[in-house]
Amino acid sequence: MLDVEFSNVYTKFKLHFYQKVFSRIHDREASLTTVEAFCMEIIQALNKPTINEFANFINISPPNAAYKVNSLVKKGYLTREQSDDDKREYHLCVTQKYNDYYNISYQYLSTVMDRIEKRFSQEDVARLEEILHVISSELMPEIPIPEIPGPPAAEESGS
Repeated sequence: MLDVEFSNVYTKFKLHFYQKVFSRIHDREASLTTVEAFCMEIIQALNKPTINEFANFINISPPNAAYKVNSLVKKGYLTREQSDDDKREYHLCVTQKYNDYYNISYQYLSTVMDRIEKRFSQEDVARLEEILHVISSELMPEIPIPEIPGPPAAEESGS
């Protein structure tokens, strides 16, 4: 039953995100395609990767990755920042425009986390945090990503 319960939680997070994205599409606020949204989530999780690091992670050619990145730069969701170490290398950085888009999802996550902290004891919350850390750091070795930063800076607009 653990797999069913975990799947239910994961599905509810996804559905909430999709619901909010579609409401923005209706209002003409969103301009990311599905593939672009996935690319942006990967780039954000990889924490300022180079185009080659991004390409390697999703197993596509660097020219194909560059094409996707160029589209995201044109739409204002990404910038390229020159590396301090190697001036030939550029890192992909998400913009505030993307952070605002991403916060559609993060705001709900924050709401659920607040509800968890109100519903459960501090000990239970600490144990849940420990379990999630072990799952992420030890039980999912196929997905090596840098430490994920905290929430992007943006104002809450409700859930």
